[in-house]
Amino acid sequence: MKTNNTIDGDLVKQFQSGNANALTELVKRWHKQFCEKAYWIVKDADQSKDIAQDSWKTIIAKIEDLREPNKFGAWALRIVYSKALDSIRASSKKRLQLEEFAKEQSQTIEECHEDLQLKNELLKAIRSLPVKQQLVIKLFYVEEYSLQEIGDLLRISVGTAKSRLFHAREKLKYILKEVKDN
Repeated sequence: MKTNNTIDGDLVKQFQSGNANALTELVKRWHKQFCEKAYWIVKDADQSKDIAQDSWKTIIAKIEDLREPNKFGAWALRIVYSKALDSIRASSKKRLQLEEFAKEQSQTIEECHEDLQLKNELLKAIRSLPVKQQLVIKLFYVEEYSLQEIGDLLRISVGTAKSRLFHAREKLKYILKEVKDN
């Protein structure tokens, strides 16, 4: 009477000799056990089926090199076990990456919120300036005009444009410092 190891060994030898039907028989004998072994490790039915499929690819690629065909079961189960552990490591790594990404996004959202608050405070502070200073600030920083161009545009001297810009900056510093301290 043949043992399971002998039957597996005969099927492996047949496959190595070119009989493709022998592989079909090995799959029938072992696929369910591969899925069960993978499930026992990863605790996820879909993932265990994927692991079993991936294991079969490796088994088919390496079965020609199997020197002891009667030990097919132990050899193949080691492959399944390794693939399952690789899957767990990959899942853990992916989970850590997702956690890190979520943390970064949270920080980015907080930074954007802080930037938005700062921008709103700055706009509010600019609106509190006298109109002539608001105009010089907007032309210089938003429109990127030079002091000479601002002078020409507003029909004021460069010195007056410079003075308005200086006083506007000083008032903004004072206002924003007050906001920050409160």
